[in-house]
Amino acid sequence: MISTLLPLPAGNTVRGPKLPVYVFAVIAVISAVRSAIHLLAPDGGAQSIAGMDLSVPGADGIVFAFAFWGSAQLVYALIQLAVAFRYRSLVPAMYLLLILEVLLRILVGRMKPVHFSHTPPGAVANWVVLPLAILMLTISVWQGNTRGGSSEAGGNS
Repeated sequence: MISTLLPLPAGNTVRGPKLPVYVFAVIAVISAVRSAIHLLAPDGGAQSIAGMDLSVPGADGIVFAFAFWGSAQLVYALIQLAVAFRYRSLVPAMYLLLILEVLLRILVGRMKPVHFSHTPPGAVANWVVLPLAILMLTISVWQGNTRGGSSEAGGNS
């Protein structure tokens, strides 16, 4: 299982079915779009998407935090895209990181609750992405170990 999560060397060879790779590529593109919105939207998406009240003192700090978060998300999305299209053997490890990221976001939401005028899209997406990532990781690791071989998923290995 460790060799499936952290293969030596990291390349474009996929062990097991290709479905987890294709699903991860879609997640990577969505991550890039989400990060661009937080980075480039005038309010960082805080009010226009998440429904936070920005008429309060300190709203500039909220907008800054959302844009700052978008810049960190963009770096993560670029890594996801590189893995999805060039280092596909690392997709199982990236699913593990994605699961950890979603769980930590849920934990932060519980530890430091914030009032929104409606449920933000990211809060709903957590409950879609988490089981999907767990399923894709399971398929990647389980199928990768049982096949014993490898298959190319486009590109060089």
